[in-house]
Amino acid sequence: MVALLNVHPSRVPDLAEPDEFRTEPELPVTYYTDGSGNRCSRFVTPAGLLKLTNSTLVRCPEEPDEEDWSAREMPVRDLPNEVLVHLLNSRYCEVDRLSKIAVELFGHIAPGWGRVQAICDWVHNKVAFNYMHARPTKTALDVYTERIGVCRDFQHLAITFCRALNIPARYATGYLGDIRIPLRLPMDFSAWFEVYLENRWWAFDARNNEPRLGRILMATGRDAADVAITTSFGRADLVHFFVVSEEEVPRLEVVTRDVDHDLGANQDSTASRSTATLSV
Repeated sequence: MVALLNVHPSRVPDLAEPDEFRTEPELPVTYYTDGSGNRCSRFVTPAGLLKLTNSTLVRCPEEPDEEDWSAREMPVRDLPNEVLVHLLNSRYCEVDRLSKIAVELFGHIAPGWGRVQAICDWVHNKVAFNYMHARPTKTALDVYTERIGVCRDFQHLAITFCRALNIPARYATGYLGDIRIPLRLPMDFSAWFEVYLENRWWAFDARNNEPRLGRILMATGRDAADVAITTSFGRADLVHFFVVSEEEVPRLEVVTRDVDHDLGANQDSTASRSTATLSV
């Protein structure tokens, strides 16, 4: 089994406590970095019940997600080689099938930050959130057609629209607690996306569609297929899953607890406690 339950390496300098990944029963775990720069845990699971737990405390700035409305799109010819893959089709993002629609909806908008925000606004306003309509096979085209889904579906559609307009976009997953906003239960791992403007990646969120506090990155990839919280090479049935991500006073720190799940997470200056249980 491979798990992505650790804070992203870019967040390591912000750790206030060790980023501890544990298995129950205790198993030998090997760590490696995948092609997207994510920290992965690899282990062999015995038959029976397996619990995966992660917990940490991460320092978080007092300011919400960065914004720069002057950030410009870059011509494809000027993009770094490693960024080009984030313009292409991927498992859940059918750029070729949504290109014409993207141009019709957003082609008239001035390139840059404002156009990406317009994409977020459209997806946020046109797609309804409902856990009951989640399914592992749902693609961006399905989301566009059905207009309903969960956070990853919002991001897949926004990513696809961006790529269709030659804006590099990648999927991101992590912790996003309801910090200093009304609490929404149950808590879960969250998805957002990042776009490449002005020679760097910026966080956008088509589901919440507003700058947020305490966003902790765990992993990035072309889409959700690249950042599954657990990948099993054999049958593994999820038994229970629980996540908590919250601010720890007096300073801005978020506690994240995850019990029994198949997804990974991360947040920016938060205390994160996670536990996952799978029956194998």
